[in-house]
Amino acid sequence: MTETLVFRGAQLLGTQSADILVRDGVIAEIGSGVSAAGARVLDVEGLVALPGLVDLHTHLREPGYEASETILSGTRAAAAGGFTAVFAMPNTSPVADSAGVVEQELALGEAAGYATVQPIGAVTVGQKGERLAELGAMATSRANVRVFSDDGFCVWDSLIMRRALEYVKSFGGVIAQHAQDPRLTEGAQMNEGAVSAELGLAGWPAVAEESIIARDVLLAEHVGSRLHVCHLSTAGSVDLIRWAKKRGIAVTAEVTPHHLLLTDELARDYDARFKVNPPLRREEDVLAVREGLADGTIDIVATDHAPHPSESKSCEWQAAANGMVGLESALRVVHQSMVETGLLGWSDVARVMSAAPARIGSLAGHGTPLEVGQPAEFTLYDASVRGTFTQDDLRGRSVNSPYLGRDLPGRVEWTVHRGYATLANGAVVEELAR
Repeated sequence: MTETLVFRGAQLLGTQSADILVRDGVIAEIGSGVSAAGARVLDVEGLVALPGLVDLHTHLREPGYEASETILSGTRAAAAGGFTAVFAMPNTSPVADSAGVVEQELALGEAAGYATVQPIGAVTVGQKGERLAELGAMATSRANVRVFSDDGFCVWDSLIMRRALEYVKSFGGVIAQHAQDPRLTEGAQMNEGAVSAELGLAGWPAVAEESIIARDVLLAEHVGSRLHVCHLSTAGSVDLIRWAKKRGIAVTAEVTPHHLLLTDELARDYDARFKVNPPLRREEDVLAVREGLADGTIDIVATDHAPHPSESKSCEWQAAANGMVGLESALRVVHQSMVETGLLGWSDVARVMSAAPARIGSLAGHGTPLEVGQPAEFTLYDASVRGTFTQDDLRGRSVNSPYLGRDLPGRVEWTVHRGYATLANGAVVEELAR
């Protein structure tokens, strides 16, 4: 049985101050002057209380790529960032395209204890785009998979995409598409535009993303199934999702923290920390995705946490791997790009980083409001401080963060998962009291 905790003086969604009593894994009481016999009382005066963050797009690399990340190290990074649940993408080795692999990931997450790990199943066998994976077996496995993606690869074949949408419709699943036309991006190194032309790097046109989204929203409408668009990054993509939603198509979309803040201008120094898929775009695109998140066109923020060993990034740009770590920095970047700019309030942050991703992924027990009787899954965030983001802020195995040396607001102080602290006073808890 977990210990009883009283968090005194938290600001619920950044508004009224209240004490939060946690007992037996649930929020037992919220109010002023809350106390309980034998409880450990923690002073969290002024910290913003948010529901535990949920990341619909995390690469944990295990099994197969443990040099980059493990489920244990990745969920410790999640706890450091305020996340209590992460959806694990299937590009592992072996690929998570069967019940056996997703159940293994689930078990490793349970053993680690730092966050709920919900596996995402591959759409196609081996993510090769040739035939459907065991979608039904993964859905009925102990992992209860409801999100399927070939992330890292586009489900390019229109017929396979249609069949996948039809299949998951039968059990309320969703296909999460990596929207990238492979022919239009052959050899691409960064966003196609003025900067790529000046640097002489092969460009990645916005239409390569937008054309796939356009096709897939029409397929989703035809089938009557759910589509989720991963890491949307262009102004045109925002327009397409806005049009599709007005038409009543069951589509949701995510944006990453880095696409809310960073632009392709950062490629000028050939620093491979800024090489990512999809690429960093123009300032106009950054402003468009911010607007899309603010007005509800884009449903959620997802990290696309993509750890790589140092040798995959400490090399020439063309040879470097795509990807950035993002779990530890996500809330701070959203704070800077969306809250400090006045585009979102803390209740909106709770929606786009907790409630909506849990809903899209059909993950019970997460994304719930901070109310009595709800699971004790929450994070406490100090919005009053600022600091330089350094390697000391990283808790995973890889350090390929684009924010190293950057001034960011805020600091995650506490993360509570299943009623016990996984992060306490800004430090990952080594011995979990579960």
